[in-house]
Amino acid sequence: MGGEWAYLYLLIEFQSTVDKYMALRMMVYQGLLYQDLIKQGMVLSDGRLPPVLPIVLYNGSQRWTAARDVFDLIPPVPGLVEQFKPRVKYLLVDENDYTDGELTPLKNLVAAIFRFEHPVDPKTIHTLIALLEEWLVNQPGLRKMIARWLRATLMRKPEYRILLPEVDDLQELRIMLSERLEEWARQYKAEGEARGEARGEVLALQKLLTKRFGAIPADVLEKISAASIEQIDGWLYQILDAKSLNDLFGPTTH
Repeated sequence: MGGEWAYLYLLIEFQSTVDKYMALRMMVYQGLLYQDLIKQGMVLSDGRLPPVLPIVLYNGSQRWTAARDVFDLIPPVPGLVEQFKPRVKYLLVDENDYTDGELTPLKNLVAAIFRFEHPVDPKTIHTLIALLEEWLVNQPGLRKMIARWLRATLMRKPEYRILLPEVDDLQELRIMLSERLEEWARQYKAEGEARGEARGEVLALQKLLTKRFGAIPADVLEKISAASIEQIDGWLYQILDAKSLNDLFGPTTH
């Protein structure tokens, strides 16, 4: 641009569910960002606006099906109006397209965030935080934002289930986890073994029910999937004496 510096703004949205109107949301975000840049006098020297790259980071389990351009949310219109339909696209980065093996050698922020979203052990989490500290050493604002996001992620995900006080920096978060690493690792391993044992008992129960009573109704499967391991044990104990599924689960739909 004639030797003049131009800043590229990254507009990043984290998304765990498919939003049909994500393209519209991103268009609104860009408009608000540009309004704020104009208000603060942060446009280019000739008055033009700096470029913005809108990115959606998606970590949901379903396939992303939403339109990636506002243009596609509006049906075809005959005549002149068609030419004036807005076109605002976003870049979709779908976590499901990458395995942990593919992410590990990538030394960038997005890859590290995706690795945190994959279930990993406490030692790996500690290593990832140390890497982020190194990469963001001169960016205190981003360090603070990432530290808060990591804390929320560690507390939200059921495979971690760890309580942490408020933190404002990655180093603070890493030190806090270091103090609890051994205890957390033991807890993480024990819970993993318990989940494995529970899955094994669920499969055993389903096999026995199918062998005795045939196809299992959907409402029974729902009860089994929501049951505690004590309930599963109780059904396994009673299954030989039960004459029907109703004896075990009450009235069922077929």
